[in-house]
Amino acid sequence: MIQLETLPLSKLSDPNLPAAVFAFEDAGLAGARHLNAGARKRLLEAAKAEGFKGKPGECCPLSWEGRRLIVVGLGRRKGYSREAQRRAAGKLWAFAKSRHERLALWPEDWLGAAQGLLLGSYRFCEYKKEDPDKLTEVFLATASAAEQRAARRALEQARLEADAVCLVRDLVNRGPSDKTPQSLAELAKSFAGLSVEVIDKEQARKLGMGALLGVSRGSSVDPALIHLSYKPKNAKKRVGLVGKGIIFDSGGLSLKPPQHMETMKGDMAGAASVLAVMRALPRLKPKVEVHGYCACAYNMPGPDALKPGDVVRALNGKTIEVLNTDAEGRLVLADALSYAAREKLDAVIDLATLTGAVVVALGSKVTGAMGDRSLLARLAASSRRCEEPFCELPLFEDYAEQIKSSIADVQNIGKVRGEGGSIIGGLFLREFAGEAPWVHLDIAGTAWNDQPSAYCPAGGTGSLVRTLLDYLAGL
Repeated sequence: MIQLETLPLSKLSDPNLPAAVFAFEDAGLAGARHLNAGARKRLLEAAKAEGFKGKPGECCPLSWEGRRLIVVGLGRRKGYSREAQRRAAGKLWAFAKSRHERLALWPEDWLGAAQGLLLGSYRFCEYKKEDPDKLTEVFLATASAAEQRAARRALEQARLEADAVCLVRDLVNRGPSDKTPQSLAELAKSFAGLSVEVIDKEQARKLGMGALLGVSRGSSVDPALIHLSYKPKNAKKRVGLVGKGIIFDSGGLSLKPPQHMETMKGDMAGAASVLAVMRALPRLKPKVEVHGYCACAYNMPGPDALKPGDVVRALNGKTIEVLNTDAEGRLVLADALSYAAREKLDAVIDLATLTGAVVVALGSKVTGAMGDRSLLARLAASSRRCEEPFCELPLFEDYAEQIKSSIADVQNIGKVRGEGGSIIGGLFLREFAGEAPWVHLDIAGTAWNDQPSAYCPAGGTGSLVRTLLDYLAGL
């Protein structure tokens, strides 16, 4: 990521330092409050003379009154939100990264601009050396002491969030053989301010985690349940975050087609998100105790792999008839949720790339959510503030009949194939979630980005990390 700092305008007197300013399609300049009305009018007229329209993300280079400028479009004023500033800053980064070494910024919104720049400048270079970007320093230019304070607060928040989001992107983008359950456990142990317990294969067997162990049977690599704890003094609430950590999902004996495996290194995005949120908590300092659980395993078709028709027993004692080994995420979550339920938490939230059905229903920009309505409402408020949308799906009781097995307590897929798959997955998880208010977030569509967006390259996205940090901070 780039080096991003705040700096008073008085220290940016160098006319050779390029600057960026933002403008609406229909309402003139945004931000740049240090410019008087006459200067704002002249600047906008000069940009329009170069063909600038103010369309979202449009970048217009301009020489104006002895200074090099880039005028960036925010779209129409009506309906403007921080997301428009975030996307415009991401587009600015893409435009300026090969043109300038340093850049000053006069945004409409400090936080949105900082988020867009930090997230937009992310690159995954673990396996491929890329030419370094020319632009390395960006300054949030402030015109007053009050603006300086506001910009610094926004930058601190943006850095914390970007660090967490980009950790998720790194973990998801990494090759599946380079992020074993054991290496993720070692990573968790390196986080400052947290306590970490790792439940290995032998401990899982003693505890009775037959579902987690069953999924991993086809792999030569052992599973692990990683339990991270953040315990501040005088915490009044206790929250659990549970992440699906299928490091690679071949489908097991219910083998996926080859093209469907190409992005399955991202099937651990839920666990990656839990790790990233937990790492950020000692910096965020919320007054809430948080427990993170990452259920990590490979789903492979080895000689001892789970077979359709096998029955496993989860930690809470319930038996599961496994009819499709490619519905494995709900199996590892069954044990993780059962383990979290032992903590007597006030709320439990799980994140999982659980079903392709949610992508059919909601596309790749909206997360599916289901569970306790009160908890959902609080998460929805954070989702709106962070502009990471999710849509509630009903846990329709009639569909619960579909997961009743004739030989076990439940079966891991519905009886009517291709119908209500996301809801069926949620109803299955509810069997193991315990008594605490619980919400399931199906991030199968939003955790991965096939095409670059305004502030996210193709690959892992870090979806809902900002929402979860906002929710926890609010507690």
